[in-house]
Amino acid sequence: MSTPLPSPHVFDATEANFQTEVLDASFQQAVLVDLWATWCGPCKTLGPLLEKVVDSFNGSLRLAKVDVDKEQALAASFGVRSIPTVVLIREGQLVDAFTGALPEGQIREFLLRHVQPAEAAPEADAAPAAPPEEPEQAIARLQQEIAAAPDRAELKLDLAVAQMQAGNAEGAEALLDALPANLASDDRARRLRGELEFASALKDAPPLEELEARVARDPADFEARDLLGVRLLINGQAAAALDQFIEILRANRHWNDDQARKRLVAAFQVIGDEDLVGTYRRRMSSLLF
Repeated sequence: MSTPLPSPHVFDATEANFQTEVLDASFQQAVLVDLWATWCGPCKTLGPLLEKVVDSFNGSLRLAKVDVDKEQALAASFGVRSIPTVVLIREGQLVDAFTGALPEGQIREFLLRHVQPAEAAPEADAAPAAPPEEPEQAIARLQQEIAAAPDRAELKLDLAVAQMQAGNAEGAEALLDALPANLASDDRARRLRGELEFASALKDAPPLEELEARVARDPADFEARDLLGVRLLINGQAAAALDQFIEILRANRHWNDDQARKRLVAAFQVIGDEDLVGTYRRRMSSLLF
């Protein structure tokens, strides 16, 4: 019998790679941290179940394995009192945890409170995908599908995305606000919420040239710098926008209730350039940790 291939979603976390592979990476996809030991019986039961469930999330989640005997400093940083201890990290923060060996169903319920599985990759011999719909076409199709199946809440999320793509921010927001809790935390819903926040921030905002002039006169005019970053982002100048938010974070990380950090997190969700996002995510983490 052949040896199973290692899962691409499971890795060993150490003190050396924890910042990059867990904290930094958690801004892109959630990371489940399993604190375990070779001598721990419940750990041996829980470990394969965690790997199975994480694999079923199709890449929206990774599993970091921490051997507490080899990585005592990491275990101490989590305040581990018993093992197995499992913690979930998103956007550099611990959001939930449990101890002990839970059954597979409870593990899945724990994760679904915070993370939604990604769609499975298509088979290699699958038929070529159809050309993308125009937003107006998608809206018409989805409205018909919702009328035929009003209980399918995921269609309403699809419709909210299409409404935003068509420029109808109010319609998108109304649909988004009405979503059930499990879909409200979906990655697409989070991305859409970020887009809406940026669009809302520009209501009654000064034009780009005025904001640039204000920042040139007073680099500590964080209100102008913040709105300048939003305008640049909306205009497609992602790197220049992120520079504005990073500068606020560097100068005054707690300004306006940590708004620069929140802007960066929201921007990471709406920017499609993964390399750019990774670069600025690391810059943000270096200022926060």
